[in-house]
This record gives sequence, structure tokens and C-alpha cells, in this order.
Amino acid sequence: MEKQLLDVVAVEPRPDHSLYLTFENGEKRIFDMRHLLTKPPFHRLRESPFFMLAKVGYGTVIWPGNIDIAPETLYDQSRPAGSGI
Repeated sequence: MEKQLLDVVAVEPRPDHSLYLTFENGEKRIFDMRHLLTKPPFHRLRESPFFMLAKVGYGTVIWPGNIDIAPETLYDQSRPAGSGI
């Protein structure tokens, strides 16, 4: 059975380098970006003002400079928003 891909419909970047995400099915999840901040191109997001420019585009989270993360990565590597935030 093929896994359904869910688009991101809302994002709230947080000062701790996490993203509060809402997916098209209404599910709210938290994605912690810290493990990616040493890797190109995400190392540019270490600067908090730049990280806070996150917005939704093309069904995922995007930043200026063509930085984005696949929506399936955001979903698979995030946790439900009610789990200890």
C-alpha cells in the first residue's frame, strides 16, 4: 500500500529552531530542525532571524534561497504537537 503524502498548510517557526506544522489532514506536529543545522543548505538557518522567515510554499516549508524540506520528511521525523512541547 502506497503511503499518502500530506501537504503542509501552515508553519510557525519557533526560536528553539523547531517548526510547529499543520498538515492538510488537520494534524499538528513539531519538527525539530537542530539536527540539520550543520548540514548544507540548512546551516544558513542557524541564524534565528533567517530561520524565522519560514513559510509554506508548494505544500512544504520553504525559506529564501531555495531552501526547503520534503513534506514527507517533515511528517515522518516530527512528533504530534501534544507530546511534551
